[in-house]
Amino acid sequence: MNVIWTRSIVSLVLLAAFCVAIAAFIGVRTALAFAVFMLVLQSFFSTYHTQRLRRLLEAPVYGEVPSALGVWGEIYYRLHKLAKRWHAQVRQVEQQHSRFIQAIQASPNGVAMLDDHDQIEWCNAIAEKHFGLDAKRDLRQHITHLVRQPDFIRYLNSQHYEEMLVMRGMGANRQRTVSVQVFPYGDNRKLVLTQDITELERTDSMRRDFVANVSHELKTPLTVLSGFLETMRELSLDEEDRMRYLDMMEQQAARMQNIVRDLLVLANLEGDMRPPGDELLDMRAVLRHLEDDAHSLSNGRHSILFHNDDSLTVAGVETEVVSALGNLVTNAVRYTPDGGAIDVSWQRQNERAVFIVRDSGLGIPAEHIPRLTERFYRVDRSRSRDTGGTGLGLAIVKHVLQRHHAELDVKSEVGRGSTFIVRFPASRTALRKSLAA
Repeated sequence: MNVIWTRSIVSLVLLAAFCVAIAAFIGVRTALAFAVFMLVLQSFFSTYHTQRLRRLLEAPVYGEVPSALGVWGEIYYRLHKLAKRWHAQVRQVEQQHSRFIQAIQASPNGVAMLDDHDQIEWCNAIAEKHFGLDAKRDLRQHITHLVRQPDFIRYLNSQHYEEMLVMRGMGANRQRTVSVQVFPYGDNRKLVLTQDITELERTDSMRRDFVANVSHELKTPLTVLSGFLETMRELSLDEEDRMRYLDMMEQQAARMQNIVRDLLVLANLEGDMRPPGDELLDMRAVLRHLEDDAHSLSNGRHSILFHNDDSLTVAGVETEVVSALGNLVTNAVRYTPDGGAIDVSWQRQNERAVFIVRDSGLGIPAEHIPRLTERFYRVDRSRSRDTGGTGLGLAIVKHVLQRHHAELDVKSEVGRGSTFIVRFPASRTALRKSLAA
């Protein structure tokens, strides 16, 4: 700005000198008239550029520098340079703000910002879903007017936010569980963070159920064993009773062994994250083994038919595939009444290997089907114990199929039997000629 003032003073000095020179040659009046004319012209020039400058400040132009002579050219140049720098800084801040908002929107957690009156200043899409809000419609609305759960209102007003608040019945379907925690910041403002913990709670519930079920399943045979041991210790038994008690004790011990064995199989499946190998299995031998086991377990009480495509095989771990498919066949035999029919097929459908087990058993109510692969889940506990099941078979099936990228489909109708369908992916399906090669 010092340069601009210097130029202005120099211009005035030059004008005064020029007027003095004119006065010396052509007279004072002419010089005064000329000076007045120049001052008027200068005033008009200044007024024009002042208005132009005002318009530029109201609507800055970031392209070319406005053209002007003298001091005004210098002013325009410097203001244009300053405006460009400010514009670049504003653009940078806007971009940072946009990236910040995008990052929060991408977060799996809900974020809501409240002002000092607990009014909504901003929230991301996840918080909208968790609280049932509309970010545009509900802006500047008091959050407790929109989220009316008494627990949330008490928590927000308590000023004690060390612990999280768990809110159930949230979301559009009122079936989600959400944890909420408030973090004060700034001038009495609040940051509200939410997290959907529905699956976490479900997993925790399954873990508690699993521990309870294991304890219950092992407690029953242990109680029986303890009772028989006490009986044999305190009573004098003849040989026939002693042998009968020993047989029953052996059955209970075998039941506990089966439970522990299946638990170990499940633990190994869940703990082994490596994908199964690409070794092609001898499915003819596998299916022959399954058929022999089915006839042995049935002991002639059922009509059992196997329909096998001997050219079809899959890649994977033989012991795991035998365990999974064997559980399906064994369950069909166990849960089909005497005289019923069991039909097993191994076939190719749309480039995929498909294993199908159909039975004419009692069938499964529709509400139980989604939970069949849960550990220790039973449709009928008494019937499961009578048939010798551990309640872990279908859980093993699920984990084996997941490792082999296969899927299980269950169709059932009460009183008309059930159908269990295993579909191996095309990437694991091959023809026997490939095996021979």
